Amino acid sequence: ILAFGVCAAPGRAYDVNDSFSVSGIAVAGLQCQDLDTGGPDSCKDGHPFQVEIAINDAGRHTVFAKLGFAAENGLGPVSPFALSPWAADLHDDLRDINGRGRDHLLTAWYRHRRVLPGGTSIAVTLGLIDATDYLDDNAFANDEYTQFMNEAFVNAPTAFLPSYDWGGVFEVEHGPWALRLVQMRVGENDDGAGYSFTGGQLSYTRQTRLGEGTYRVIVAGTSDDFLDPRGARRRSLAQLTLSADQELGETLGAFLRLGWQDDDAAVTHAALYSGGLTLKGGAWGRPGDGIGIGYAQLDGGNSGVSRSHVGEVYYRAAFGEHWALTGDVQFVKDDRAGGAGRKGRIYSLRATKEF
Repeated sequence: ILAFGVCAAPGRAYDVNDSFSVSGIAVAGLQCQDLDTGGPDSCKDGHPFQVEIAINDAGRHTVFAKLGFAAENGLGPVSPFALSPWAADLHDDLRDINGRGRDHLLTAWYRHRRVLPGGTSIAVTLGLIDATDYLDDNAFANDEYTQFMNEAFVNAPTAFLPSYDWGGVFEVEHGPWALRLVQMRVGENDDGAGYSFTGGQLSYTRQTRLGEGTYRVIVAGTSDDFLDPRGARRRSLAQLTLSADQELGETLGAFLRLGWQDDDAAVTHAALYSGGLTLKGGAWGRPGDGIGIGYAQLDGGNSGVSRSHVGEVYYRAAFGEHWALTGDVQFVKDDRAGGAGRKGRIYSLRATKEF
């Protein structure tokens, strides 16, 4: 028997004037795991709150900062699965970020953008950045607060994209093509070592009679600062990800994400194959609502998981422009070496208030 209780804090962007805006999101969620194997059933809540502040000078100069706060940690500490059931920034994620001794301040950067003759746009960003803001974006599977919750559908788990640390971004856009290059220095990985990250994404956006679609190739690598499976030597990480989203008419959309990483270092998963569909509520007279259906299979790496399966379905009901309530069900299975696998379902309610 599962019981849900959820609330959302009061609070889309508030434009103070033409160049200064404040926006954010407050979320309250409850997740309950119903396990066939792998541990006891449990219900846990999480309450993230994020605020974004932007100063924009006619699109050429932008100063931006994002702050994150949260109460509770959701199912993360008690989940037996290899993938997080909610890829949100929760309480412990916002303390001593990347071993830097910094709490709550997620990003703070300056961007200069220039449009060249011929329409080519060039931008340079420096500061505290989040690689997921620039790499592996997807229109239908990229937001843990308003779309899918499981990390398999937010960003490729095989892509090891770092967040909230010092770095720079170089962007070029020309017609349907866009190139993004990201360089970061991260304070600490799971092995306690600092490391360098380099990544790039080339994307192509096309408008067809079905609608808009964007197709991306992402490559990335790190310095030799990750322990191998035996913990004896430090190795680098390297990955390739293919990501696409395509509108299929006015109300239907599809997404696909494929990823591979090498396994010289200790990695949980070596390959990702995921995809799904989204349906807008305009199909039944509620244009703010939406349905998402996704499935992901991940081949194991060298850390004990041989294969993971994740299926997720959600319905998001909008109430006005700012409020929404989402019901979500995940079906998760981890196959492990020796047959000691994990299998179960995760039921979630998530309320959001955007401002």
